[in-house]
Amino acid sequence: MHGETPDNTRAALPEGDGPEAASAAFEAISPAGDEAEPAPKSRTLAPLRMVFGTALQYPREIALALVALVITSAATLAIPYRFKVIIDEAFTGNASETDIGHAFQYLLMIVVILGLGTALRFYFVSWLGERVVADIRLKVQENLLRLSPGFYEVNSPKEISSRMTSDTAIIENVVGTTVSVALRNTLTGIGGIGFLVYLAPSLTLGLLIGIPLVVVPIVYFGRKIRAVSRTSQDRIADVGAYITEVLSAMKIVQSFGQERREGERFAGVVENTFDTARRRILLRASMTTVVILLVFGGVVLVMWRGALAVAAGEISGGTIAAFVLTGGLVAGALGALTEVYGDLLRGAGAASRLAELLEAKPEIAAPARPERLPEPPRGSLSFRNVTFRYPARPETAALRDFTLEIEPGETIAIVGPSGAGKSTIFQLVERFYDPQGGTIRMDGVPLTSADPADIRARLALVPQDGVLFSANARDNLRYGKWDATDEQIWDAARAANAESFLRALPQGLDTYLGEGGTQLSGGQQQRVAIARALLRDAPILLLDEATSALDAESEQLVQQALEGLMKDRTTLVIAHRLATVRAADRIVVLDEGRIVEQGTHDALTKAGGLYARLARLQFAADAA
Repeated sequence: MHGETPDNTRAALPEGDGPEAASAAFEAISPAGDEAEPAPKSRTLAPLRMVFGTALQYPREIALALVALVITSAATLAIPYRFKVIIDEAFTGNASETDIGHAFQYLLMIVVILGLGTALRFYFVSWLGERVVADIRLKVQENLLRLSPGFYEVNSPKEISSRMTSDTAIIENVVGTTVSVALRNTLTGIGGIGFLVYLAPSLTLGLLIGIPLVVVPIVYFGRKIRAVSRTSQDRIADVGAYITEVLSAMKIVQSFGQERREGERFAGVVENTFDTARRRILLRASMTTVVILLVFGGVVLVMWRGALAVAAGEISGGTIAAFVLTGGLVAGALGALTEVYGDLLRGAGAASRLAELLEAKPEIAAPARPERLPEPPRGSLSFRNVTFRYPARPETAALRDFTLEIEPGETIAIVGPSGAGKSTIFQLVERFYDPQGGTIRMDGVPLTSADPADIRARLALVPQDGVLFSANARDNLRYGKWDATDEQIWDAARAANAESFLRALPQGLDTYLGEGGTQLSGGQQQRVAIARALLRDAPILLLDEATSALDAESEQLVQQALEGLMKDRTTLVIAHRLATVRAADRIVVLDEGRIVEQGTHDALTKAGGLYARLARLQFAADAA
């Protein structure tokens, strides 16, 4: 979890001793660090309105966080004041044990208040950060589920996943840390300057002049270090990518005897990483030197002048001690504010990228008044003069003037070379896309006039790779009919020749199948997909290369299951293996998006066209 550092005095009261501790403290207020990550930036903060609008849904938590924020800022500034009182009153030699006890008891009370307030502030701002990110992720995912596949054709799912993870992490940091840091340090800076003016106006003027002289070099070096740190992270990523690539292809590396060359390549990648790290270390060393000179030089000058004022009786020793402590707090607060704006810009950039996903509109949507599909469903399909181009390939027509009438209960096999347009037909039937020309009808109703959900409710798909989810067997089987009973599930599994291996699973239907169903073989995954389609019990069945990747035994079992599934249903079958489509009522042969032949297997074989040529080549290869 991201969250702000709960110690507000880190920059002023560094842990450890000596110059390195002070340098580390002032590095903390600079906009740099080894862990700096590349982040999208916006030119304005306007995109953050969406983020803060989401946060405003939780006014109680915001109010509690603000109260804790004010308390901790006040307690932080009270600490230097109590040191002043203790030094001026408890170390005079005239104070009684009771007076000394009271002085330190007040200080301890402030420390307790600071600790409790910091804990409460940290909890509420972190809670807000996580809650806002969770709400944004839910809203984005809800909208993503509504978008048609065409959106993902031009927007990479991997890039969208990055937005849902890394960009939301940036926003969580803004809500749960950056805003709180900005408010906390603004309050501390303003209150601290006011207290400094109260303690010693002349010293305050010198301090206000000196603070920029310290902060500006830190910011300058910080930006340089950030740039080099990002490059260093890229080089480290190169190392990881190289290792993954080579280890994944180790059989190829060793088969071709390239171990030495790959070792030399890896050495080059590692040396590039080292060179970048060396530049980063050099910059940090230079920054440390400058920080130590400026910080300790400034402290020495302030104390020198303060000592002269104490000697002249103008201020007390407690005042100078409080002044130094408060000056450190103010410097830390102002230094932290220099980082805040950059973080807000990165947050705005992340918010704008997520807003794009939230505002994306589905190209395929139900009309205002959708036409109802007739009941009971018949299962007819009609394509008339359909022309279609994919959004990502507008210059190439996937289907050209495509016309096909499919009667209820008919089995149509669609064959042709790769890229002929076979899978496009399925995409259009499921209304993942709308054609640019022509009409497609289901049971006489144009698809563009119907609700996409009603259309898809009448379809059952068995994809080429039997897509399964990271869930148990029961949830994968009932995915098309979530209210299916176990009895119905087992009936479907039996019909799909899947019952035996499902019953053999360690926990039966409750067995987790692994990511993508990795606990099952390819043939078993395909039979689960067929059982899922059986449970769907839809009038139209779409079979997309359902047996193409199976061995002979698995193919026979799957084919038997498919024969039962296809009974009394309108079926569209895509197949490269022509042996699986011989029994089709009609075979439609596509080439370059057009129907070039159609008929039965025997008729097309005798015709001597494209189908006959494909069949001759394939059957000859099988015989060989």
